[in-house]
Amino acid sequence: MIRHTLFFLLLNLSIYRSISINARSNEHASFPPRGWNSYDSFCWTISESEFLQSAETISKRLLPHGYQYVVVDYLWYRKKVKGAYVDSLGFDVIDEWGRMHPDPARWPSSRGGKGFTQVAEKVHGMGLKFGIHVMGGISTQAYNANTLVMDSVKGGAYEESGRQWRAKDIGMKEKACVWMPHGFMSVNTKLGAGKAFLRSLYRQYAEWGVDFIKHDCVFGDDLNIDEITFVSEVLKELDRPVLYSISPGTSVTPIMAKEVSQLVNMYRITGDDWDTWKDVVAHFDISRDLAASSMIGAGGLQGKSWPDLDMLPLGWLTDQGTNFGPHRACNLTMEEQRTQMTLWSIAKSPLMFGGDVRKLDDATYNLITNPTLLEINSYSSNNKEFPYITAARVSVKKHNSHHPIGNKVPTKHAFGLISCKEPKANTWSIVDKSSGKICWNQYSSEKPEKPFCLYNRKALLSSSEEIKHNQLYQSKLHLQTNDKAVSCLGASSRQKLTSKDYSRGAFSPCKLDANQMWEFHSNGTLENSYSGLCAVLNPVKAAGASSSGVRSWIATGRRGEIYVAFFNLNPVKTTVSAKISDIAKALQNKTHLEGASCKSHEIWSGKDFGPTKDSVTIQVESHGPALFVLHCSHA
Repeated sequence: MIRHTLFFLLLNLSIYRSISINARSNEHASFPPRGWNSYDSFCWTISESEFLQSAETISKRLLPHGYQYVVVDYLWYRKKVKGAYVDSLGFDVIDEWGRMHPDPARWPSSRGGKGFTQVAEKVHGMGLKFGIHVMGGISTQAYNANTLVMDSVKGGAYEESGRQWRAKDIGMKEKACVWMPHGFMSVNTKLGAGKAFLRSLYRQYAEWGVDFIKHDCVFGDDLNIDEITFVSEVLKELDRPVLYSISPGTSVTPIMAKEVSQLVNMYRITGDDWDTWKDVVAHFDISRDLAASSMIGAGGLQGKSWPDLDMLPLGWLTDQGTNFGPHRACNLTMEEQRTQMTLWSIAKSPLMFGGDVRKLDDATYNLITNPTLLEINSYSSNNKEFPYITAARVSVKKHNSHHPIGNKVPTKHAFGLISCKEPKANTWSIVDKSSGKICWNQYSSEKPEKPFCLYNRKALLSSSEEIKHNQLYQSKLHLQTNDKAVSCLGASSRQKLTSKDYSRGAFSPCKLDANQMWEFHSNGTLENSYSGLCAVLNPVKAAGASSSGVRSWIATGRRGEIYVAFFNLNPVKTTVSAKISDIAKALQNKTHLEGASCKSHEIWSGKDFGPTKDSVTIQVESHGPALFVLHCSHA
């Protein structure tokens, strides 16, 4: 046991050295990025002193384990005064060009137009890299002020067609960020002025010394492929490497991931992850699907890209969307925290710790610096879900029974969004042109009692706003459940969703915005004008059905070892077993397991097993994991 621990401690040091060396190379994100983000512990309220205290702690305690990025999450430009909150309007600090600047009351070193320059210098002096969160597009405050657009190439205001361009020329008010409608709206990237504005933003961030950008409200249900593509091009032009991360990840599918992976280094694949068991469980299916589609470590922006399972809400936290800093402990049990950290590691997600590092307890520290998990996260390969396991619940003897894997469960159907390139999207049809009635005509093997249909809203008045709207959205549909309804279907949720929330459209009072506008195509797709994603009806498992069962992942190590992880999602202790012959088949001869004898070490119990040629078996606590390191030979 001591020898095993020393081996992985030495291995952990080699991981950090390798990551540090790689950071100086030309390839971006050769390993899943690792660091700390302020959101889970401070929401938007963090100050310069709190951030630098956190960075100093990370430099001393977590940097030796590869945690090298420290990221200020959103609204660093918002004044922390009465009336200010996540979606408030008029409390932000902007410059004459409509660009966000740190709130000088919270970030005093930013005074005089210095931005984050001094903070970045101090962070770099600690051996760390500095990151910030930014929202997509332009702020509503800049739009209302109609600020000039800066030409960062020539200097001064951007000029084209004999005039200077302003915020109202490029802002797309009808494409406001759905879950922060008073905060930001998309910019028109088809205009030279729109591109000039975005270029001036990211050049400024580079001048401040930023090493990491988290770009929000541009992915998932908020997909803005035009802005992602252009920002990616701008980052290539910079004279310093900047890692590019996009979010949120609601409704992400492998096809959507493939559309963006070459443009970025990290992309979220779920809604926000918080410290609930349902949030943890929500990551299993999408992680499996992306691994099966070879998206782990695929080509990315000037290097590689990684599916991002979101931050680790462990330790001392705050609450979603509040005006308060850290004030409570993580709600997950230790078994649930181990499950989260084990899945994040073997799925090779970026590891961004979210708790308050100034109050980092020993249990949380030992979990996020576990040398075996960090070795797997950086260096394992062939990572995939492994379905060939057997499980039996451990309970009172007369109730013992085998737990069926993949049982059919009752389902209902809910509205969802997917890439329009997916075959499932081509399933809408026009039933009645006169009423604009369109219906969904596919429900897999399960048919509802009656088809789901929508009706196009008729314009009720000829206001100047409606006339302008009709010019913008000619041939587009404003959809209602019947021709007398007063509410219209919006594609994306007006609240920021967490991982456990199922993405679905919502009916709300009809508004003249892109989120409520749809276009029916001849191939049977119904495309939303806000995100460019297409509407579907998805089967939804009955409550609790997806929160139970047993899952497993496997991977190979760089020294020939094999990793086998079991996850018990059941509410009771469960015995889980996997045959070594099945593991060999799943790894497709990438190892020499056939006929081999294997010794194994399970990291959470600290127990050694074997040698055996048959299987690995263990009792796994409710909501907990088991993680085996197998060493096999033919001797």
